[in-house]
Amino acid sequence: MSHAPVVAGVDTSVFTVPTDAPEADGTLTWDSTTLVLATVRCRDVTGLGYTYAPAATARVIEDLLAGVVTGLPALDVPRMNEAMHRAVRNAGLPGVGAQAIAAVDIALWDMKARLLDLPLVHLLGAARDEVPVYGSGGFTTYDDGQQERQLRGWIETDGIPRVKIKIAESWGSREERDLRRVAKARAVIGDAAELYVDANGGYSAKQAVRVGRVLAGEGVAWFEEPVSSDHLAALAAVRDHVTLDVAAGEYGYTLPYFEHMLAAGAVDCLQADVTRCGGITVWLRAAALAQARGLQISGHCAPHAHAHAAQAVPNLRHLEWFHDHVRIERLLFDGVLAPDGGAVVPGANGAPGLGLTLNTERAQPYRVG
Repeated sequence: MSHAPVVAGVDTSVFTVPTDAPEADGTLTWDSTTLVLATVRCRDVTGLGYTYAPAATARVIEDLLAGVVTGLPALDVPRMNEAMHRAVRNAGLPGVGAQAIAAVDIALWDMKARLLDLPLVHLLGAARDEVPVYGSGGFTTYDDGQQERQLRGWIETDGIPRVKIKIAESWGSREERDLRRVAKARAVIGDAAELYVDANGGYSAKQAVRVGRVLAGEGVAWFEEPVSSDHLAALAAVRDHVTLDVAAGEYGYTLPYFEHMLAAGAVDCLQADVTRCGGITVWLRAAALAQARGLQISGHCAPHAHAHAAQAVPNLRHLEWFHDHVRIERLLFDGVLAPDGGAVVPGANGAPGLGLTLNTERAQPYRVG
């Protein structure tokens, strides 16, 4: 008779946190962010994982995934990830289905590392000493003063030497303001820091090329989703006509999505979001796809969900230290990381798993499910 630990159950909770100011990028506006938390239980150990997704994601976990992983060996995370992918076949994988799988998968890895009393990065095996991060925010709704304060906070207070702002305001219809904001950002951070921009798919292909030439003059190094990543041929064409590194991939919900993007020659650096693509299990595979083509990967948002996995891949470029998610993770969890000097070092304190615990007292006012 086997005494291997098995998953005893899966629980969910949902938290919605208002933004600290009105926020928008090139193609979307929002005033709150919802985090769906999954917790998995085995013996006296609990693992946590999460995704930034609609509250309905919790229902997908409860109805389609919890019963699939309950009773399976707790150490066999890839087996459970595959079982969850099969369970959502008829419901649909891209979107909420993949986000639900991601939350549970992250929780399963956290639980496995806790069962073994190891930081997750030690279980996976580190490929580097630290994880570089870049400050990300610079919303199109910010005035000059808000943008400057945020940039100076990253550069001067945190010592982060790379920062990103949003452009392509109102679907690219305010190009002059976009370029003025970029110039102001460069003036604030100086010549030594790296400057990135994110258009969130708001430009047309030719507009992106024209803008890209101006951005190059400002020393911008990273042009994220200059056109929609739904149109890989257009994204590849922009990449061929600009000198900046083109990045995309944050909307990848399946492993084939990343392979198609890479095969199209659409990016210089692949992005993948561990809370969207099916969890740590799939994120590590996406990193391997990029490495096979001689490219790096960048972790998109949700920094504390990515950090341990990010330290375990040799072709990591950096991790996005996204304003909204950093703020939410600091609010809801204890054990968060500090980006001192522009990098985080997950597992340095020896805490098992992701090193996070839900602070129920701080979290309770934001619980909606």
